[in-house]
Amino acid sequence: MLILQAVLDSMKAVLQYLGQPPLGVSLGAAMHSVIAVDAQGQALTPCITWADNRSGDYAKALKGTIIGKAIYKNTGTPIHPMSPLCKIAWLRDHEPEVFQQTYKFIGIKEYVTFHWFGIWVVDYSIASATGLFDNKKLDWYAPALEFAGIHKEQLSEPVSTTFILNNCKSEILEELQIPQNTPVVIGASDGCLANLGALALEKGETAITLGTSAAIRMTGKEAVYDEEERIFNYLLTEELYVSGGASNNGGIVYQWFAHHFLGTGLSKEQALHKIDDIAAVPIGADGLLFLPYLTGERAPVWDADAQGIFFGVSKNHTVLHFQRAVLEGILYNVFQIGKAIEETIGEIQHLCVNGGLAEVPILMQMLADIFGKQVHILDHEEGSAFGAFLLGMKALGLMQDFKEAKKMIGTKRTFEPNVENYVRYQKRFAVFEQLYPKFLTVRNT
Repeated sequence: MLILQAVLDSMKAVLQYLGQPPLGVSLGAAMHSVIAVDAQGQALTPCITWADNRSGDYAKALKGTIIGKAIYKNTGTPIHPMSPLCKIAWLRDHEPEVFQQTYKFIGIKEYVTFHWFGIWVVDYSIASATGLFDNKKLDWYAPALEFAGIHKEQLSEPVSTTFILNNCKSEILEELQIPQNTPVVIGASDGCLANLGALALEKGETAITLGTSAAIRMTGKEAVYDEEERIFNYLLTEELYVSGGASNNGGIVYQWFAHHFLGTGLSKEQALHKIDDIAAVPIGADGLLFLPYLTGERAPVWDADAQGIFFGVSKNHTVLHFQRAVLEGILYNVFQIGKAIEETIGEIQHLCVNGGLAEVPILMQMLADIFGKQVHILDHEEGSAFGAFLLGMKALGLMQDFKEAKKMIGTKRTFEPNVENYVRYQKRFAVFEQLYPKFLTVRNT
């Protein structure tokens, strides 16, 4: 019920801001969530989010096997405990009574749309991030269902991201005070919508989200199989795939550092302002490096047990050195995912960045220098919300091609890479990318 009320409260705030009934509503939601529900749509479990790693043993057992490789190749979802594939298998063995009572295994958006419209549907975009969905045949993937121990009737019906929901329940319409005939577009996932909202639609145009977590993605017309299974392939529409990688460890890592090392009473704004202080420390933090894996990791290592490391500590290092190393580590990790994208899909031409950390100029210059690419900050801050708007426009016939959106939004600021800084960062990155494999060897002995 908390989810339902939060959505209603958010929509009422938007409608109050508009001051008039909307032409339509377009939805977006986070990926990888699982809620077990009964036939009336009542939750039998809390919402299990992408960050829940309880199914780690299932991911480890599956990854690298013949069936695991087939699931990755056909679903586009890397084997990891984030995926509903592994979460449902965990529920089967650890919560058998709940598992037996479950009518459907659904995500956040499905929970909302069922309670609004009374039907069980899931958009292709959300479905393609479950590890259960064949993203080429656009249907549930039988070998993945067999691994999870479920049948397709226990999942929602997959539909296009432009699918329009009708006949909203009267009590919802009354609370929102919108007309009965208001179309609701089912929409897509937050990650895919962020790429659309960043207008990163052509090959080489790459979007980065730097918020609590982090992600880098490129849009293309086909799924790209990565032999090393480093990147995902999710659907935006039937014709467009969003490929890339998401990191658990974005702004949440800096938030941890600021709280414990810069002062427990700092507000978010104060902590962001203090990032400017790292200008007093040279690139490379005088030899100090940081692996940012404080919350396990998705891309590029796909290891729920990954841990953070400070490497190269000396008595000459100050808090500012550690602060700079933390921020460089976060960006090096994003760059490492970007390398995987370039090796499998093609060259990155430029970067469009959104998210809370995109508002910090010194970080955006660091990002441009690490990649050696232009970094563009668009006029809007909410990439996923703008993407949902554009997808809704297309679904309602108000836009024929997403490229038309390039006329709607401008670039607020562009950061040009510094060649000398790029060379310096690359030397440090060459050491950074060796740390995790060596740590993994030690951890497994």
